[in-house]
Amino acid sequence: MPSGAYADAVAPGPRGSSGTWRVLVVESNTRDAESLSRGLRRHGHTVDHVATGSEALRVHAEADLVLLDLDLPDVDGLEVCRAIRSSSGIPVIAVTSRPTELDRVLGLQAGADDCLVKPYGFRELMARMDAVMRRSRPQPAVDRTVTHGPLHIDAGLREVSLDGRLVGMTRKEFDLLYLLASHPETVIPRKQVMQRVWGDTWSRRTIDTHVSSLRGKLGASEWIITVRGVGFRFGHA
Repeated sequence: MPSGAYADAVAPGPRGSSGTWRVLVVESNTRDAESLSRGLRRHGHTVDHVATGSEALRVHAEADLVLLDLDLPDVDGLEVCRAIRSSSGIPVIAVTSRPTELDRVLGLQAGADDCLVKPYGFRELMARMDAVMRRSRPQPAVDRTVTHGPLHIDAGLREVSLDGRLVGMTRKEFDLLYLLASHPETVIPRKQVMQRVWGDTWSRRTIDTHVSSLRGKLGASEWIITVRGVGFRFGHA
C-alpha cells in the first residue's frame, strides 16, 4: 500500500463487533505494513506480515483473514487471490490503488470476499473485516453449547469461558477446540482435524501451533491430549 493508503490506522477506538483474529497482511511497503499492523494489534488482533505473493501462498493457511494488496513485486495479486481461493475458504479482502470499477470487479472475480480502494479509512477496513468474518462463519452444530467442568463453549456466540471468564480465541482456535470438545471420548486423527478446521491446505506446523496456543490460553496442557502417531483428543485439566 502506498504511503497514505489509510489515514487513521493507529487511532484508538472501540472494538465494536470485531472478534480476535489472526490477520495476514500481504504488503510490500514496509512502512505502511508496520502502520497497519500496529492498528490491527491495538484492536486485539494477531498480525503476520509478508512482503511477497510467494510468501503469502506459503503461510496463508495459518490465518483467519488475509488482507491482500494486489500490487506485489513478484506475483500478480490476482493470481495470489485465485490460488488462495482454490485451496481454502479463508476470507480475503483485496486492496487496490486503481479506483476503476473494472479493477474491483477483477478482484472479486479472483475470489476476494471484498475489495478496498486506496486510500481508505481504518474504521472502514475494520467494518469490512467484521462483515466478511460474519459471512464466513460456519453454521454451528445442532448442539450449540458444550460444557466440561469449568469450560463452557457456546457455538452460537462463538465464545469460550473458563471459570466464568471469557477466553479470547481466534476463529481457527475456536473451531479446533469445539471440534475436540464435541467428541470428548474420541481420538480424532491429525489429518481429519486439519481437513475439518483448515480445509485442504494444511501442515503439521499449523496444527501444532494452534494446539500450543490453545493450551496456553486454557492454562493447562491437559485440555488437549496428543496421541502420538494418531491425532488429538479432548482432555480435562
